[in-house]
Amino acid sequence: LRDNRIELVRASWHELSISVSDVSLSDEGQYTCSLFTMPVKTSKAFLTVLGVPEKPQITGFTSPVMEGERMQLTCKTSGSKPAADIRWFKNDKEVKDVKYLKEEDANRKTFTVSSTLDFLADRNDDGAVVSCRVDHESLNSTPQIAMQVLEIHYTPLVKIISSNSWPEEGQSIILTCESKGKPVPEPVLWTKDGGELPDPERMVVNGRVLSISFLNKTDNGTYRCEAKNPIGRNSTEYVLIVHDVFNTLLPTTVIPSLTTATVTTTVALTTSTTTSATAISARDPNALAGQTGPDHALIGGIVAVVVFVTLCSIILLGRYLARHKGTYLTNEAKGAEDAPDADTAIINAEGSQVNAEEKKEYFI
Repeated sequence: LRDNRIELVRASWHELSISVSDVSLSDEGQYTCSLFTMPVKTSKAFLTVLGVPEKPQITGFTSPVMEGERMQLTCKTSGSKPAADIRWFKNDKEVKDVKYLKEEDANRKTFTVSSTLDFLADRNDDGAVVSCRVDHESLNSTPQIAMQVLEIHYTPLVKIISSNSWPEEGQSIILTCESKGKPVPEPVLWTKDGGELPDPERMVVNGRVLSISFLNKTDNGTYRCEAKNPIGRNSTEYVLIVHDVFNTLLPTTVIPSLTTATVTTTVALTTSTTTSATAISARDPNALAGQTGPDHALIGGIVAVVVFVTLCSIILLGRYLARHKGTYLTNEAKGAEDAPDADTAIINAEGSQVNAEEKKEYFI
């Protein structure tokens, strides 16, 4: 071997060693070691040289990219032997759906490998890191990586946030318009029912915030927030409904008052007699017509008590009359006082009683 890169390291009857520096692909091949003895002894070895892939490069990206446009990023590396492997990642998450191409170099020993990532630009990809990773056995588990940060421009995304979920008359409300876009949207525009805000004194706009004080029914309507940037414009709406003030009223129960009345009953007998009785009656239920929410159960109970007391009074009165029923003489016997002696008086009295008319009194 006549090459300055090849040196003899050790030579003996048992071993012969050489070293090769600055190895290149041309050093690959079969090497033969001969020992000139009788007979001559030889040994052969094949040297394989790995082609280290070059650092990959990503092409096809033009900044910025509009949302919805198709992007094709290509990662390419040359000089690998055997052919290197290329893998794509987006924010450390591997992307599987890619195209892979392998070509043999002009020296017919190494390969050029390329891979294409094809996708539609989305606002969620803005700021994402796309990386191309080259794996090869010559890299000793340390892959070569190329990275590209995506910049996606998109129209604003608008959202309205309310500070009061149940606005009532007299209260205040704050509506915040959140807009996100790239480039950053210009100051937002507030409108009500398709026109300007009707009461600038109560409806104050401060940047993205709309504040409405002393709410009333005239504030009901649809409020629109619109944001725009060089890419386009977008808007969203909020329907405001002002509710009546909610008052909590304690329930009330109306208890009708009781009055005492005197009922007079007259019974005509032989001699006139007047009997008085006391009863308890309830106020006419119609007197409560002016009050709200009558208690029907209470009124029914009072009527039942009155009927029960009346029936008891009639029963007691009937039993009283039945026990005092009798026969009485209304005229005394006459003539006994003028009799000269007792026997005559008795005779006169008996005669008078025989002819006397009996009068009876009945209590009904």
